[in-house]
Amino acid sequence: MEVKDQKSESKSFDPKKSIQRARAVRNKKDQKWSIKTPGNTYAWSSKMDRVSLIRAGLPYESIEFISDKSNLSIKQLLHLLDMPQTTYNKRKRDNHLLSGRDSEIILVLTELLEFGLDVFNDEKEKFHRWLQKPNISLGGATPISLFDSLTGIQEVRNSLNRLEYGNLA
Repeated sequence: MEVKDQKSESKSFDPKKSIQRARAVRNKKDQKWSIKTPGNTYAWSSKMDRVSLIRAGLPYESIEFISDKSNLSIKQLLHLLDMPQTTYNKRKRDNHLLSGRDSEIILVLTELLEFGLDVFNDEKEKFHRWLQKPNISLGGATPISLFDSLTGIQEVRNSLNRLEYGNLA
């Protein structure tokens, strides 16, 4: 008579279940993202909502939101956005809005960072370490170094997709 240990059976990895879980998470219809700034919250759940926010422009405080979420300093983010510190300080003080390009990068980065946390099971430290390490699937670049363009952000997202499905990333 063969006796199986139920604990080891329940902990065995089933790739089909993992892929089903990943697809279910990706296909959530109620996926919502938001950026919180002092005094306002900017939320979107579709690409058309994102387009509306891009056209309206985000406040400069949204850079601080991304800084907290990505574990990057404001100085590093300003470098990615190709914006001098003095310009940022003045426009933030005068309550200006970010340009369409900068607003889009902030919104897409927010989505990417949320997705990355999902892939890493909400383990912020592991995800932030992954963002800082050179990555073979990105040609040896660190994921965070690609945040300066939409194409770079998409490549990081592709790498996270591969990780989610258990491929090299």
